[in-house]
Amino acid sequence: MREHLSGIGGGAIWGLGAICSFVAAHASIVGPATSYAMGQGATMVSAVWGVFVWREFAGAPDAAVRLLPPMFILFILGLTSVAVAPLFQ
Repeated sequence: MREHLSGIGGGAIWGLGAICSFVAAHASIVGPATSYAMGQGATMVSAVWGVFVWREFAGAPDAAVRLLPPMFILFILGLTSVAVAPLFQ
């Protein structure tokens, strides 16, 4: 029952976040690009947790571990590019 309730709670949080993202996308100050970039920030948080907290790449080949810093840098640069794109119209 506890796991079921935590799943319902997680779905409610996700739904609330989606509604906030949709509302922000239609706000003239934020706009859809910035709203999308902010929403994708959650993906970056999960990647950070996976790499640094849960150590999902412990024991991975060196080639994979070497690609992690460029992945983080390029992901952040991509989100930043999408977020600031409306400023350069």
